[in-house]
Amino acid sequence: MTDRIVEFVSDIEFVANIDEKKDCLMNQGTQSDEAPATEGNPLGLWYNIDVPKGLGLTAGDKIRIIIEKV
Repeated sequence: MTDRIVEFVSDIEFVANIDEKKDCLMNQGTQSDEAPATEGNPLGLWYNIDVPKGLGLTAGDKIRIIIEKV
């Protein structure tokens, strides 16, 4: 059984190169004091998520973030 904690949609602000195996998808509101509140992300939540390298994601892509307690 899983419990959905939060789900939101946000643009990727930038993709950081962590190492030869990982990138980090980020939206930290570095272009302003906070991440923008949008229809998909009404609270303006920030995120930093390490992902495997080579997924083809770039700044400006829209992604959905889902956190579940398992």
